[in-house]
Amino acid sequence: MKEIPDAIVCEGCDAIYRRVALRPREVSHCPRCGTELDRHAGDQSARILPLTVACLILFAIANLFPIVEMELQGLSSETTLAGAVVALTSEGMSPVALLVLATTILFPLLQLCILAYLLVPMAYERRPAGFGVLVKLLQSLRPWGMVEVFLLGVLVAIIKLSSMAQVIAGPALWAFAGLTVLLTAVISFNPRAFWEMAFEPRPGQEP
Repeated sequence: MKEIPDAIVCEGCDAIYRRVALRPREVSHCPRCGTELDRHAGDQSARILPLTVACLILFAIANLFPIVEMELQGLSSETTLAGAVVALTSEGMSPVALLVLATTILFPLLQLCILAYLLVPMAYERRPAGFGVLVKLLQSLRPWGMVEVFLLGVLVAIIKLSSMAQVIAGPALWAFAGLTVLLTAVISFNPRAFWEMAFEPRPGQEP
């Protein structure tokens, strides 16, 4: 949505309206075309910050512990996500390895770190440096985090391999499952709420 100070431009018909203060759970719509203009942010930052911390903990578990352990004819082997990336590289599938590395490790971790960097100072009513650039970067990274796609691929592989070997789910697999659920909640935040929280008048300041 294009916005200017104290005004909102409708994405549906480009009509310009003066911004009004909304009550909790209240949503405003364009009277001309019905497009949603704005909604009250509620206590979004208070909800997202603990979820972000939980995601970082699960992310660490998912990357430090084995995903699966396989036993075949008395031999057992286990691998972590980083180990899978290395194995793909050694098999000559560097583009696939790079894609897995970016979409399941780098981009999700960058999203979570940016969220934590933004939310912690804002919890103390301080605006972090580089706020505008980081919120835009966070929006750009949204489509590139594909932890749920990786999890689905692992589950399909486990089902196929279970007929040939004994497959034991490792701690990382359960962590990935929890991370998928929490990330869905975390990255579904309304970015407009960040701007409202960051630029709302502080006590003793002129609005």
